[in-house]
Amino acid sequence: MAFSLTGIHLPHRKNTIKQPLAVMSAPQSVAIPMSMHIGRPAVPTVKVGDTVKVGTKIGDANGKISACVFSSVSGKVIKLSEYLGSDGSVTTAVVIESDGEMTIDPEIARPVVNNREELVSAIRESGIVGLGGAGFPTHVKLDVDPSKIEYLIINGAECEPYITSDSVTMMTKADDMKYALLELNRLIGIGKVIIGIENNKKEAIASMKEMASSIKDFQVTVRALRTLYPQGGEKVLVYHTTGRKIPTGKLPIDVGCVVLNCTTLAAIGAYLKTGMPLVEKCVTVEGGAVKNPQNVLARIGTSLQDLFEFCGGLTEQPTKIIYGGPMMGITVPNADYPLLSNTNAVLALTAKEAWLPKTTACIRCGTCVNTCPFGLAPANIAEAYEKKDTDALEELSITTCMECGCCSFVCPSNRPLAQINRLSKQLLKEKKREEKKS
Repeated sequence: MAFSLTGIHLPHRKNTIKQPLAVMSAPQSVAIPMSMHIGRPAVPTVKVGDTVKVGTKIGDANGKISACVFSSVSGKVIKLSEYLGSDGSVTTAVVIESDGEMTIDPEIARPVVNNREELVSAIRESGIVGLGGAGFPTHVKLDVDPSKIEYLIINGAECEPYITSDSVTMMTKADDMKYALLELNRLIGIGKVIIGIENNKKEAIASMKEMASSIKDFQVTVRALRTLYPQGGEKVLVYHTTGRKIPTGKLPIDVGCVVLNCTTLAAIGAYLKTGMPLVEKCVTVEGGAVKNPQNVLARIGTSLQDLFEFCGGLTEQPTKIIYGGPMMGITVPNADYPLLSNTNAVLALTAKEAWLPKTTACIRCGTCVNTCPFGLAPANIAEAYEKKDTDALEELSITTCMECGCCSFVCPSNRPLAQINRLSKQLLKEKKREEKKS
């Protein structure tokens, strides 16, 4: 795998960075899916008619790679409905009618953590997952041999257009981030800390440098990274902060690193201070169809329609609504979908913003190869996919693809290469599943 400094320069459109964080009150109802994370969906622990409070557990983690889910409002469970995720998966959503009181569950208490095992257990019970969009359960990342951790890398790159929620977190939640770092160092030892931020985010860099300078017991370095998409990709970030390459099929810990999103780190700090699990999320509400784009602190499970109305409503019917950014985000069918724990942005794009150009035949220019941060050959992968040649897909290292979308963005023929790469990975996965069965 050939790592390089290749990537693309995207229009930033960080229109909300100067806006103050807006706090949204509890909506009339929330719909909280049991799957807002990578891994197995949580198992519902409530039934219709149950009374819940803010922080009441409504879903228990189902196995190691899973996450607990909590009520974000106080009120009554009125429905356990089938939930069709934006990725096509079907799970359960707990629908809660708010009583408007926002009463906190009396069992909420600051966790007692005196060692690594207690820390991992506590984080598992917090519901905290990768809040930059990935949704990987955080307790799994921390459940590693401490002697293998040489670097803790904090991802503040925020390289996609529109999104500024991570920057706002770094500018407003530095105290929570610092507390989390101090506790992680006390309980597991974290070696060196590197906070990676693209160099166009001056205010966030200044805030993190001030925070880093106040920590004396271990080394915290703020690294201003080149503004180049996909700087926030995990493998790309590790390489550009440490020079270490994560081989295909391996994890950051295999090269001595643990990577946490900056908002995830802030959530850890807040939880360890108070014991309140993950029930709210800072989210960038943006796009040409949004009347007043801004960052909103909202309750998990809030409908996107309620979010848009809080931001002044929509100026026109959006052509596309996206969880996340325009490069790696996932389109949702309508505004009835809820705010998820791993949602960092919600975009309502106009026809002009979401316009799809006509696709033409590949001209073998090689631009996709030159742009891919991992040196893959998307055009060849597309050809192998069309032939359903899984052996070729494996030889072309399709599993290395992070689906950043650089190849699709630069393709002069406007071919949906990133989407084909995703389908190719699924095809290879299905083949291996069938081989395992036989």
